[in-house]
Formats: sequence, structure tokens, C-alpha cells
Amino acid sequence: MTTIVFDDPRALSPFDAITPDTIGSALDAALAAHALVVDRLVGERPTDFATVWLPLEAADDRISAVWSAASHLHRVANTPELRAAYAAGEQRLTDYQTNVGQNRALYDVLVALTATPGFADLPVADRVAVEHSVRDCKLSGVALDDDARDRFKAIVVELAQMQTDFDAAVLDATEAWSELVTDEAMLSGLSDASKDMLAGAANATGKKGWLVTLQGPSVGAIMAFAEDRDLRARVYRAYGTRVSDQGPDAGRFDNGPRIARILELRHEAARLLGFPDPVAWSLETKMAPNAGEVLAFLRDLAARAKPAATRDHEDLKTFAAQELGIADLQPWDVGFAANRLRQARYDVDEQAVRAYFPVERVMAGWQVLLERLFGIRLSERDDVALWHPDARYFDVIDAAGEVIAGVYLDLHARTGKLGGAWMDQARPRLGGGTVPVAHLVCNFAPRGGATPSLLSHADVVTLLHETGHVLHHLFTRVERPSIAGTSGFEWDAVELPSQLMEDFAWDRDVLTGMSGHCETGEPLPADLYARMLAARRFQSGLAIVRQVEFALFDLLLHLGTMGSDPMEVVEAVRDEVSVIRPPEWHRFPHAFSHIFAGPYASGYYSYLWAEVLAADGFQAFVEAGLVDRATGDRLRAEVLSRGATRPARESFRAFRGRDADPQAMLLRHGLA
Repeated sequence: MTTIVFDDPRALSPFDAITPDTIGSALDAALAAHALVVDRLVGERPTDFATVWLPLEAADDRISAVWSAASHLHRVANTPELRAAYAAGEQRLTDYQTNVGQNRALYDVLVALTATPGFADLPVADRVAVEHSVRDCKLSGVALDDDARDRFKAIVVELAQMQTDFDAAVLDATEAWSELVTDEAMLSGLSDASKDMLAGAANATGKKGWLVTLQGPSVGAIMAFAEDRDLRARVYRAYGTRVSDQGPDAGRFDNGPRIARILELRHEAARLLGFPDPVAWSLETKMAPNAGEVLAFLRDLAARAKPAATRDHEDLKTFAAQELGIADLQPWDVGFAANRLRQARYDVDEQAVRAYFPVERVMAGWQVLLERLFGIRLSERDDVALWHPDARYFDVIDAAGEVIAGVYLDLHARTGKLGGAWMDQARPRLGGGTVPVAHLVCNFAPRGGATPSLLSHADVVTLLHETGHVLHHLFTRVERPSIAGTSGFEWDAVELPSQLMEDFAWDRDVLTGMSGHCETGEPLPADLYARMLAARRFQSGLAIVRQVEFALFDLLLHLGTMGSDPMEVVEAVRDEVSVIRPPEWHRFPHAFSHIFAGPYASGYYSYLWAEVLAADGFQAFVEAGLVDRATGDRLRAEVLSRGATRPARESFRAFRGRDADPQAMLLRHGLA
């Protein structure tokens, strides 16, 4: 067997050559090299930064190089073989990293380094990187006695496996269900582009007709535009129950037992560390001081938004009954009725809007925006290994012509790719000319049909959201990877750049630059833009209470004050804040990967918390004329480039000149 080396932290990953076999061998080699560094440090016990930290950091970077590539492929090019290799590697990696985090001798070396006379004179990034490592070791159980430390390690390893299995079940269940439509009349209301997408899905499986799946673009098209109410209801039920004990695949992919075990393990781990619950453990590294303040923030926001949400819902029910003949508005009718009401009230036809946003035109305008705001341009390369024909790679070049970063794009939905949109790190900034690289992943409508891939305006917002995360990673000037970009940044502030960038999707010049009709090339007309802007806060009350529902559910479930049954907790939360109630068989928690498989456990509130910062931060651009290079440069210098070298609150103050004004967020949603 030939081992392909792809663990050089300074190299781009050879994605076209990575196999399940090479993932395992490269990871084992990186772990072995790291172990040698740890053994030397605890044996020799040096006390200077260059001898202690730099070799340890380099060994960490080698592991990250392997696992960032493996994790990325697991999400965008999944196969049964890759999944097995990933799961096995994830278990070995978690086991090893837990051992390192609990290595008391290594911890003592790091603590001794912080106590040396010269430590206070080190550059701030060097000091903070070591201090964060000491803190994280404590949170990894290093101070526990032997028995408790062993138990904590076992919990962490099992949790990693449970979370991997949770995500795998969501992917499997999403791909398991489909419905072949052979009568085009059933798709009345869908655009030609949407029908072409469904026809392409059918053709890919050797079938004739239109294949409705649970991929995001397919579900979105059916729920918003399909006039066939029964079809909407079937898709809604399949999507809302797809990894549970209910629905067409009841019990086949059920995440219910995994949720129960994940919660049990998180509570036990928190107690071992001396925390009353997983929320207190989570908040130890966040901006928010305690659960009480977060709950008060969420409930105050719900109180402000619920009257508007109630009015939104009443408007929708009235319209559905009077104009659509739907006397009993059901959850599977909401998206369809909302689209029709929005069209009737503001004369905004979402399918007509999509025609102005072919993906190629959007991406061209996106690059222009980046140059206007930050002075960077993207240059595509054809000599970089990729994992799929959809993927592309660009050098990021500054105004001086220097390559300062790189970015992979993978924009389209397909089989074997996890739904949603995200940024993840492909490579950190390492100094010596090694620039940071990011992955930017979306799930837009597939390419290749008779109609080009058309984006909704919401897709444009999503693109700009993920762009904020990408810029946070790419613009870092910090050469300590553990605290650069989004790494080490307080998680309830990490959405600041992403949510700030979203607001540029509502600027006329920006949207005009990102648009071009798929048939005529005509940019977005001024009158259509004006109607879209008028409709911006359409049903914003419902949108806010939905986010509050998710955040409260996450927090209260992990606090345990309402019990551990996720369905009981989510129903209690809905009693308090919700306006639209799903049917009793709906199983939203079972596919809530953000908190059961991702980094938002006990922290989903972060989206709303950070929006306070983002909304006020965007006002700095508004005050300067919006697409303003000087303001972009200041954001880059004071927030995006600083990483976690100082608290997020201080970085925001440096950018804005003061603390964030919560009123800006309320104004953003029309609630003030």
C-alpha cells in the first residue's frame, strides 16, 4: 500500500489523491510525531517559549493538517469507506487529544512557562496562546484525580463517536427518502429552473421524471412554491421526521437514543469538572457571564418580538383563507402562503427574483464587493488538487499584488455532501510566507441542467454570511494558529463578522453588481429592488421567535431544569415563545446538528448575542456611506486580524469606539 503524505501543515492537501487508507496512516504518523514532542518536553522540562511552545505548536499543526482535510472530505464527499475511516480516526484523535489535555506533567511545563520572569515580556499573541492552552487543559480535566481523569477521557471519546454518528444519521436519512414525480402537473407553481433541478436529480439515478429529495434546494422549492398541498405535506413530514421514531423511515435512522446519551455524557463531564451543568462549562470560554443573563436576553427579545410574530401569523392565516382557499393553515402551508402573501403585498415574486441571480453572476459581483471593501481580488488557479468538479481554488491577492491567503469554493448541493453552509479552516497562518486558507461551502441549486443554477436572495445572504467567517480566518495577522482568526475567539461573538456582512446583501449597488438576468443579462431593476427592500422585514417577528425558540431549547435542555426529554423541553419552550406549532409527530431536535454534532451546544444563543455586535458594527459602514474602504480596513485591522489576542469586547470597542448599542439589532428587525 502506498502512503500518500498529506500532513505537511504548509502544503495544500492533495484532495484528488486522499483515500480512506491514507487518512489513517497519515493521522497515525502525525500523532506519533506529536507524542515524541510531548515526551521530550515532560522529560527535559524546558522553561523558554521557543523550546516549549514552538515545537508543540508545530506538532499540533501537523495533526490539524491531516484532520482538516479528512473532516472536509467527510462533509463534502462522503462515502461508506471514507465514513468508516473518519469515524475510526476521530476516535483515535479524540482519545489522543484527551490524553494530552489531561497530561499533568505537560500541564506543569506550560504553567512553569507562564511563571518565568520573561513570560510577561513576550509578544501578546505568544502569551495568550500559552494562557489559553493552560485554561483549556483545566477544562479537559487535567486537575482531576486519576479515576476521575480516566472517566472524563472515556466520556470525551464516546461523545466524539456519538456526535459523528449523529451527523452520519442525518446525512443517511436525508439521502434515503425521495419521491419520483411523473406527472408534471404535480409540480405546478415551481419555476422551470426548479423543475430542471428535480429532473436532473431523477436523471442522475437513471429515472425519468422529477425526483423530489430532502436536499435543501429541493425541499425549499417544494415548500415555497408547490401548489400541490399534499406534496408539500409529504415533504414536510419526511424532512421533519427524517432521523426519528416517526415518519416514513420511522426508527431506521433514529437519533433519539443518541441525543439521550449525548446529554447524559455532557452532564457527567461537566460535573466532573466542577460545573453544575454543561451550560456553565460552555460559558467559561464565552462573552456571556452566566446562564441567567443569557436567558434574560432571550426572553426579553421574545417579549419584544412575539406581538409582531402573532400579527404576522394572523395576517398569514387571513390571507391563506381568503386568497388561497386554505382555511386551516398548517406548517407545511406556511412557506407557500408566506411567499404568496409577500408577492401580493410587495409584488415580489421569489422565482422572478431568482432569475436575476445566476450563480456565476453572483460570484463575479461578490468578488467586486470584496475588492471595494477590503482591497483584495481573487485569482483562480488550475494547479490545485480538488475533490469534485464543483470545487474551485483561488489565491487572495491584496492591493500590492501579494498573495495573502487562499480560498476553496464548493457551492452546489449533491449526493454525499452534508446540507447547509459553512466555513472551515483548510490551513492556518504559519508565518514564513505560509498564508491562511479557508473552505467556503454552500448548497446552492446544482449546475448542469438546461437552466443555470439560480440563487434566491436568501442564498445571497448566506453567501455573504459565510464570507464573513472566511474573512475572519484569511485576514488574521496572528501567527499562533490556536488563537488566530476564528480559533479561540469567543464563540458567542464569532458571528459578528458573518452577520455584519449579511447586511451588504440589502444595498442596491451591491445587489445590482451581483445580478444579471439568466436570459437577458439585465441587472436587478430598481423597482424590484425597492419592493424587495420594502419586504425586508416581512414576518421578521416570526423569524426572531423561531431563533429564540432554538436558543432557549438548547440552553434549557443542557441546563436540565426542564428534564432531559428533548420533545418535552421543546414543547415547553414553544408554550412560552412560539407562535407556529409543528405537529406532535414533528422531530426537530433529532436533526439539530448544530448542538448535537456541531460546536453550538449550550451556545446556539450565540447567533442572537453576536447579532447585537453585528448590527451596531454595520452602522459604522452606514455612517461612512456603506461600501467604504476605510471602514473595511478598520474592521480588518481591529477585529478580523486580531483573532483571540484580546477579548472580543475590546476588539469591538477599538473598531466602533464604544460598546455595542442593542438598539441597532432591534432596528434591524423593525422591532424598535
